[in-house]
Amino acid sequence: MDSRSSSTRLQLSLLKYQHILVFLAPVLFVVGVFFAAPTGGSSGAAYWLEYWWLFPCFLLGATIVNTVGISGSALFVPFLIFVFPVFAFDLEPTTIVKVGLISESFGLSSSALAFIQYGLVDRRLALSLVVGSIPFVVGGALLSFVIPEPLFQFLLGCALLASAILLLRADLDHGEPGAGSDDASTAQQSVKADGGVEETLPDDDNKLGPAGTSTDDEGVVTRVDRDGDDYRYTRVGYLERFGNYSIGGTFQGLAGFGIGELGIISMLRTSVPVRVAIGTNHIVVALTAVLASLVHVFGGGLVGGHSMDLASTPWNMVVWTVPATVTGGQIAPYVASALDTEILKHGLAVLFALVATALFGIAVGGL
Repeated sequence: MDSRSSSTRLQLSLLKYQHILVFLAPVLFVVGVFFAAPTGGSSGAAYWLEYWWLFPCFLLGATIVNTVGISGSALFVPFLIFVFPVFAFDLEPTTIVKVGLISESFGLSSSALAFIQYGLVDRRLALSLVVGSIPFVVGGALLSFVIPEPLFQFLLGCALLASAILLLRADLDHGEPGAGSDDASTAQQSVKADGGVEETLPDDDNKLGPAGTSTDDEGVVTRVDRDGDDYRYTRVGYLERFGNYSIGGTFQGLAGFGIGELGIISMLRTSVPVRVAIGTNHIVVALTAVLASLVHVFGGGLVGGHSMDLASTPWNMVVWTVPATVTGGQIAPYVASALDTEILKHGLAVLFALVATALFGIAVGGL
């Protein structure tokens, strides 16, 4: 009993002060880079301040992608390919990958913790999706060493356009607090957990505010976020989600993003509330991005493909992009909670279409 209480107190403390831990990480990273990173002899204020303008750009990008629960590289890669050269110079593909992966890893971790703190992550659903995606992510990453890159980009662009069309046709009414799925909508009346007329809503001791989660005998999940808004849904639809996440996982390994963009569609189509889908998708994208990064870093040398050289990393860029993505990741849950679901739906669709257009341009340029 004492060990359980200690564990509960530890979880509550970690969630309560996670923003401090999250912001310490980029500070330690920047300090470590400043004193220890191989910069090829470059140093001084002019070197470290050269790309300060990347901070607002990556802050905006990180807030957008983390609000809708997709991979940061979905915006960072097109930005570094199309926008960055206008103000600076053309980057090598390996450099783009390195900057994107380093920045994305910090931003995703930050935002995932923030969504967990807010009570918008279905951990059981996330675990099943991550485990099911692992072989596809690894396989896609290994295939990236032998299949032409323009073909990957073109196929991913097609997939994103299809996702945009599916999303515009999807019914997101279940995304509103208190409006469960069709199977769960009659289970209980929509109320607020903090002072509502219903006393049966969960309130877990190891979560902040009135947050909690419970599942009844019929599989209906009742989730309450930190603000007291409640969401009701079921976890049915594993097969459809597996199909989307397996395809998305393959693209995640191939191009560094794809599982978040395709995966969230399947959660919305299987009546997972939109805010819960976004929060849960963060865990899936974060873990699979780390896995894909490891395969890209170490797998290339093993099979005779490309490998990443840290000595050539533009450290004067990442000292600005890392803090920006961490900050954007912390802002995202509040933006996601405040926006209307229709805005989120159309925003996602437009974002997918824009990224797809960029990918087609990259693919054509690489032929």
